[in-house]
Amino acid sequence: MSVNTEPIRIARKRGGEVEVEGPVDELAAQLLDRAGFIFRPTLSGVWIRLCFDTGQERENRRATHAARMLSAAGYLVDLDPSLLPAAGHCSPAYGWPPRTTVAATPPVLNSTQPHRR
Repeated sequence: MSVNTEPIRIARKRGGEVEVEGPVDELAAQLLDRAGFIFRPTLSGVWIRLCFDTGQERENRRATHAARMLSAAGYLVDLDPSLLPAAGHCSPAYGWPPRTTVAATPPVLNSTQPHRR
């Protein structure tokens, strides 16, 4: 993965479609594909979106899943808060604060303290 300070943005647009914008390289494209996003060529590049009319609940789950995978792979992700899963569904990894642009980081263990069981 190349180091990039611009986040990959996943958002619901005015027309209701869920789209991805930003620096999507080959690995990010594979992760988005695995989460159910489709890639359509346009005159200005590639349009990355979820299929239309699958229902907001399913779109929210897929978008959050994509954000989790991208974040776990070290990408900066800007997830639209309206895409968080509805109540009763799995919550996203790391709590996803609104409009986060920070990649998830694993906790740092303090090696000077003894391990408790």
